[in-house]
Amino acid sequence: MKKLVALLCVLFLAVSVFAQNSSLTEPDPSVVGADSAAQALREISLDLFEREGAWNCRISPDVGVISGRLFDGGPYSNLDAEAKQEQIKLPAEVADAENDTVYGVKVEFFRRGINTFYITAARPIPIEGVTKTVSVWVAGRNQSHKLTLLVQDYFGNNFEVYMGSLAFSGWKKLTVAIPPSPDGKRGIVQQSAFWGDRPGLRIVGFRVDCDPEYAFGQYYMYMDDLRAVTDLYDMENSDPDDISDNW
Repeated sequence: MKKLVALLCVLFLAVSVFAQNSSLTEPDPSVVGADSAAQALREISLDLFEREGAWNCRISPDVGVISGRLFDGGPYSNLDAEAKQEQIKLPAEVADAENDTVYGVKVEFFRRGINTFYITAARPIPIEGVTKTVSVWVAGRNQSHKLTLLVQDYFGNNFEVYMGSLAFSGWKKLTVAIPPSPDGKRGIVQQSAFWGDRPGLRIVGFRVDCDPEYAFGQYYMYMDDLRAVTDLYDMENSDPDDISDNW
């Protein structure tokens, strides 16, 4: 009887812990690669897709024709500054910033096939600290294509991180955890005490792998509000009189 009561208590605690996790689709930045309790997590805005020429798109000329441009609108376009700040949970100066446009991509396929196209930043976007998660709002037009994040690590090595399917209607925030390096040598390395001081991760862009069943005719997608959650503990707790190792 005592064993049965103990088992029921364990099951109750497990269910309680499970219930506290309100979202199983978004990774928790506080536990991604956490090797100590000393963290200073900050959510930062990387790009609001407001600048002409900041993003490019390309596709193989054998596959189709692609074009990209800015459009008015977005997931927050109908909110005032106060509601926007509450919705996106960013500082007031970011919520008040101009965020009235999105980046749209139009692909005209020549034929059905296993097609791929790219959306890349004109310059890689650096992220200081140790990046835990990266998110972006996407309108995927309910097509089952796959979105992959393209990044460069501390040493300039290129990596791909799968973000999710575009098979949904309307706007949706896609969030991905950046897998930590197991030993500072393999995988996505974001910091090193042997090679000076520089941003640990850079966003190169995105790749869209098309589902052959739907990769024909015309396809439209839109992106907005690229941001990251990063750990700035080492930067915020360094001695202000210390010399930066970047010379």
